Amino acid sequence: MVNTPAIEGGSPVRREMLPYGQQWIDEDDIKGVVDVLKGDYLTTGPRINDFECRFAEYVGARYAVAVANGTAALHAAAFAAGIGPGDEVITTPITFAASANCVLYMGGKPVFSDIRDSDWNIDQNEIEGQLSSRTKAIIPVHFTGLPVDIDEIQQIAREHNLVVIEDAAHALGATYKGQRIGGLSQMTIFSFHPVKHITTGEGGMITTDDKELYQRLVQFRSHGITRDRQQLRSDEGPWYYEMQFEGYNYRLTDLQAALGLSQLAKADRFLKRRREIVARYIEAFKDIPEISLQVRHNDRESGWHLFIIRLDTGRLKVGRRRVFEALRAENVGVNVHYIPVYLHPYYRDLGYPGGLCPRAEKLYSEIITLPLFPKMTKQDVDDVIEAVHRVVTHYRR
Repeated sequence: MVNTPAIEGGSPVRREMLPYGQQWIDEDDIKGVVDVLKGDYLTTGPRINDFECRFAEYVGARYAVAVANGTAALHAAAFAAGIGPGDEVITTPITFAASANCVLYMGGKPVFSDIRDSDWNIDQNEIEGQLSSRTKAIIPVHFTGLPVDIDEIQQIAREHNLVVIEDAAHALGATYKGQRIGGLSQMTIFSFHPVKHITTGEGGMITTDDKELYQRLVQFRSHGITRDRQQLRSDEGPWYYEMQFEGYNYRLTDLQAALGLSQLAKADRFLKRRREIVARYIEAFKDIPEISLQVRHNDRESGWHLFIIRLDTGRLKVGRRRVFEALRAENVGVNVHYIPVYLHPYYRDLGYPGGLCPRAEKLYSEIITLPLFPKMTKQDVDDVIEAVHRVVTHYRR
């Protein structure tokens, strides 16, 4: 068995493991949270509205609704879109399971459409082949932060009276034809998990320009309850409120919103740093024949949540797993994004077979995610580049 130098006893590139993603918390963030701790509100308070307003302004949407996490955002959007039992929703298999699970939560059926080999996003031509009389919505995912072909997908949606819910968990700050992702479709969701562009610990957001959708989203995140006098079906007094449909407790706290406000003020700086790191990676790997990268487009800018290399295993002595393990042995915390959703045991038990999306399955077998986060130092980036060169050279045929 052939091993990398680190595995066979040599010194790894790094002394300590470098994670693939990590938050960056500074004194401004801490002060924002402490100020809330010293105030009157811990759960739902004024910071929520402030965060929503500033976030909506940042992405170019009319409304924003903060929720407990990105999965809650997807669930809320699926509810607001009216997805129900028997409805089908088309999405990509190359995503975190939540992008499809939100359809199951509503009693619908996820339908998986294959990706393009070039940019690894959902293929709009494949979407057309998946349409049926039961199709209710499309959930395109901006994989790694690179926007999908929004115009083409929205054209399909208009022709077939479908709702488009953009999963932009990777794409805060990304642009499509000069406009930021977040105000281009009926609804767009974001995630504030610590590995994302900004963090609230856990948290999510749904943006929309539609007032009716906005009101449904606000109500859904709080048990389906409203106190809005204009929405009440009766009014028994100042204390009165109504639960008008089944909702959930998906509220964000003021503590989290304070952190989100502070983080949002740094979003452009974080994104600039991500792009600087990516530029170095692209330059470093451009002449390695065993590696290919996601194709970029002139009319859109990625948010660069992830940086992924695709291995040409035909040029290597080993498969993806051995390369992955070798990079980990160099203390570079690589990852893989993602296992095609329908290959998970739960989906297989629901009757989804392997082979549904051949291009997605092939991509999954060949990709590795490299560390990418704003707090990375120049030395961190150098270490990743050195480790990749070392491992690929070691296993080169």
